[in-house]
Amino acid sequence: METPDPGDLGARINAKLRPVSAPFTLYEFFAGGGMARIGLGESWSCAFANDFDPVKARAWRANFADDRKFREGDVWALEAADLPGRADLAWASSPCQDFSLAGARAGLAGGRSGAFFGFWRLIEALSAEGRAPRNLVIENVTGLFTANNGRDFAALCAALAAQNYRFGALEIDAARFLPQSRPRVFVVATLGPTPGPLLGESPFHTRLVTAAHAKLPAELARRWVWWGLPAPPSRNTDLAAMLEPDAAVDWHDAAQTARLLELMAPLHRARVTAVAASGARAVGSVFRRTRMENGRRTQRAEVRFDGLAGCLRTPRGGSSRQSIIVIEAGLVRSRLLSPREAARLMGLPEGYALPTAATAALHVTGDGVAVPVVRWLSNHILEPLLQRNAMLAAE
Repeated sequence: METPDPGDLGARINAKLRPVSAPFTLYEFFAGGGMARIGLGESWSCAFANDFDPVKARAWRANFADDRKFREGDVWALEAADLPGRADLAWASSPCQDFSLAGARAGLAGGRSGAFFGFWRLIEALSAEGRAPRNLVIENVTGLFTANNGRDFAALCAALAAQNYRFGALEIDAARFLPQSRPRVFVVATLGPTPGPLLGESPFHTRLVTAAHAKLPAELARRWVWWGLPAPPSRNTDLAAMLEPDAAVDWHDAAQTARLLELMAPLHRARVTAVAASGARAVGSVFRRTRMENGRRTQRAEVRFDGLAGCLRTPRGGSSRQSIIVIEAGLVRSRLLSPREAARLMGLPEGYALPTAATAALHVTGDGVAVPVVRWLSNHILEPLLQRNAMLAAE
C-alpha cells in the first residue's frame, strides 16, 4: 500500500467529500497529534497550532508539511500577536483530567484544565483587536457538564457570552462512527447568525445536555443554540475489523492470560466462560480498573464482547493499557492493543505517522479527538454555518 504524503492527510482522508469554494482557516489549540485538523479535512487550512507536550508536538510535525505553523509550549506563553489574521474557527481540546470521573473533579480550577483560561485569554485579546474567531469548538469529557455541580459549565457559557458568542452543546459518542466507546462534549459557539436549517432536534441532545442547559441562568439560556446535528448512518464495523491478523502480533503467554482472567470479577469471568463454551470465535476488549470492594481498592479486569473497544486512554504503565482477548474453539488468548490498532480506533488513516515507542504512540492516540466525529460536525454544522453566513454578508 502506498503511504500518503503526511502533509496531505486531511485531504486524502476526505477525498470523496464535497469541495467548497475556498479553504476555511483554523487555529488548533491543545492540538495533540492534529486529529481535529485531519477530521476537518480538505476544506480547512491551519493557520496556527499549539501544544505544550513534546511527544504530541513531534507527532504533529511528523504528519503535516507546514510545521512552521506549530508553536510548542505553554498556551499561557502565547500572545495575540502570535496568531495570524482572523480564523474562521478556533478548536480547543483542553486538558480533561480534572473533569474525568477518574480524577479529583477539580474542574476549571484544576491546574491542568485551568489551561483553558490560557486559551481564553487569547480569545479575549483577539476580540479586543476585532479578530475574534468567527466560531469556536470546545471539546472535553462529559464531566464538563457536572463538574462542581454544573458551575464550571455555567462559567464556560458565561465566558462565551461575555465575548458575544451564542453557543450550544452536543454529546457525541465516537461509537456512533467507530468501534470505540468514547463520549465527549462539543460546545459549538458562533459570532454570526444561526440559520434555521442548522437548528432543531438532534440525537446528540442527550440527558446530560438538556440537564446542563436547564441549570443555566436565564441570561445565559437566552444565548443557547440547539444545533440540529443529524444522526450518522449506522456503523458497519466492529472491533475485530480494526485488528491486525493473529499471526502478525505478539500474544501473552498462558500465565499472563491466566492472570488476566484471575483479575476478573465473577460476572466478567462468566462472560468468558460462556463465550468459550459456544465454540465460536469472539473478540473482546479488556481494561484493568481499580474498584472499591468491601471497602478496599481492588484491581479488576473488565471484559466486553459487544464489538466495541473501551475508551482509549493515555498509558501510564502496562496496567493502564487496553488488552484484546480472542476466544476461538474454546481457546482463550490475550494480548495488548497495538498502537496502530489504537490509531484505527480513532479514525486515523493508515499513513498517519505514529511515534516509534508504543507508549508514546498510545499517548498521542489516547488523548485525541475521534476523526470522523470532527468530520461529521464540520460537514453538517461548521462548514454550512460559514457558507451561509458568507452568503448573508455578500447580500
